[in-house]
Amino acid sequence: MSFEARGWARFGFEQSVVDWALHAAPVARQIASDPQHQSDWLRCGGTWFVGVNLLPNDAAGRVGGGAEFSGQASDFASQISGWSGFEPAQISVIYPGYPKPSPAESEPAFRFRLDRDAGHVDGLLPIGPDKRRHLREPHAFVLGVPLNDADASPMVVWEGSHKIMRAAFRTLLASIPPERWGEVDLTETYHAARKQCFETCPRVEVSARVGEAYVIDRLALHGVAPWAAGHSAPPEGRMIAYFRPELDQIGAWLDPAP
Repeated sequence: MSFEARGWARFGFEQSVVDWALHAAPVARQIASDPQHQSDWLRCGGTWFVGVNLLPNDAAGRVGGGAEFSGQASDFASQISGWSGFEPAQISVIYPGYPKPSPAESEPAFRFRLDRDAGHVDGLLPIGPDKRRHLREPHAFVLGVPLNDADASPMVVWEGSHKIMRAAFRTLLASIPPERWGEVDLTETYHAARKQCFETCPRVEVSARVGEAYVIDRLALHGVAPWAAGHSAPPEGRMIAYFRPELDQIGAWLDPAP
């Protein structure tokens, strides 16, 4: 099945991706173990280090003196969307017991994380005291690169959800200039489309090892599975770098992959 049909694709082992991960992983481990970063970024009762934009890579993906990020996944991502370079990657680390309740998260939100993998579309930020959803970070794609070998808490994607989301937002935004999309309250449309995705789209767990990578459509509903019994990871936890560069033109956000 094609990327256009599924909304995601996994790319097989490449030595260039291994080399990149082996160089980036020590940097990521140091950042995730820093007390100040932990204070800023630990969530879910200490079981998730969010680490948004913390990997100090440049626009080509280089970390320090390492090589640029290259390979099938990078080539594919550049083909399907308009972007001018990588932003600093997210360092996402999951620890045993994920998710745990937290004072910062309501009981319904915790249940949603536990039962629905906190399924979401990137870039729709909760704004204001009522947390209304607005498009404030129009990502080009999500590119996941494992930094260690772990089978715990894999990425979850609802296959075909990108089509449902794209159709719903196209209808809502059809008469609105792209430069004003960020002003539009997307909440009701988003929640209705998400409910339809949960009910009709296959839930797929996407696992990968060091040397592999995967790309997810920017409008695909995705999340993270709870840490299940029997799952394992190295002592530093399940660690993945996510490249999520923003589109150069917000008007391309609703364009399907070519």
